[in-house]
Amino acid sequence: MKYVVVLCDGMADEPLDELNQRTPLEAAVTENMDRLALHSEIGMVQTIPEGMSPGSDTANLSVIGYDPAVYYSGRSPLEALSIGVDMEPTDVSFRCNIVTLTEEEANYEDRRILDHSSGEISTEEAAVLVDALREGLKREGYEFYVGTSYRHLLIWKQGKLLELTPPHDILTSRIGEYLPTDPVLREMMEKSYEILNHHPINEKRRQKGLHPANSAWFWGAGTRPALASFEEKTGKKGAMISAVDLLKGIAVGAGMQNIIVDGANGGLHTNYAGKGQAAVDALLRDGYDFVYVHVEAPDEMGHQGSASKKIQAIEQIDHNIIGPIVEAMETAGESFRMLILPDHPTPIRVRTHTSAPVPYLLYDSTKQEVGCEAYNEKTAATTEFRQEKGHLMMNHLFAC
Repeated sequence: MKYVVVLCDGMADEPLDELNQRTPLEAAVTENMDRLALHSEIGMVQTIPEGMSPGSDTANLSVIGYDPAVYYSGRSPLEALSIGVDMEPTDVSFRCNIVTLTEEEANYEDRRILDHSSGEISTEEAAVLVDALREGLKREGYEFYVGTSYRHLLIWKQGKLLELTPPHDILTSRIGEYLPTDPVLREMMEKSYEILNHHPINEKRRQKGLHPANSAWFWGAGTRPALASFEEKTGKKGAMISAVDLLKGIAVGAGMQNIIVDGANGGLHTNYAGKGQAAVDALLRDGYDFVYVHVEAPDEMGHQGSASKKIQAIEQIDHNIIGPIVEAMETAGESFRMLILPDHPTPIRVRTHTSAPVPYLLYDSTKQEVGCEAYNEKTAATTEFRQEKGHLMMNHLFAC
């Protein structure tokens, strides 16, 4: 038996007037998911433990089978694992987003966050800007590391854990009340705007009609994580396919293999087909028992507030990832179980994450379950299947 999780980040949503009271998942043309739904277990799962923030960090840890209440030590330390930063026990790491702030205000604290991702800036452009921050904000005990796209890292040697606000939670809000209370971090953020706003990279972006990546934003503080081995926990040899450092870092911590796909960038125009083929190769050619295919695009489109683009991302996942994996497994005559779900909702209405339960689809090629006519939030809410603890879904997937 082979096992596949297709994690559609932020896919769950709410009914929208512009979609005739349908969610993006309902409105999307998802022939492959709906075909599986006819013979699958469809239900709802609570991926975010009570009292914890609805981030992709806690949610994906939960789905992969690690209780966040036990294993979570902060978001950015997981990304540090992916980048290859060997943190000391006294280090504190911070996610460093390169964001777009408004420019018309006189004071930094009066500016607003227009875009938490600077228009999904490329890693190549962002690396140049991080180099500028590294040089312009040079201080003993602080070090910047380049990540992927807008997602980067600051390590504070012998630092302090601070509660900081994710930028995607305060889009269009005045930033003053959300700035760090620590004077050094606040000064670094203010100075980052001076360094970046008229950087040549950003002048070129303006000429192209793109958002300038004009400020650093620190959040997601944490200390070095310690995850148990996935293979020792489950008896399954696992691989991760993702474009984002958070998921790659979880894989590193869990001892899973990271499979890098050319053109996978965490955005709407990622290499969906490449991810699907990589999953097929891992399962049928390379001997892996389990593959976790993570796709960031629905979440990013939720943050952008674009229902049409979120639908586009969902349809690409269905057509270029789920369909080819199922076809390849069936053609090979390989028994498999596939779990499809979001990690959390990212509703268009609020443009950020919520803690609501999410719909899941669990398909077993060796059984003919009586399922639902379609896979979406509405059908999942009508069934008897409920999982109140998301970290137990892996046990459910492997319980043949």
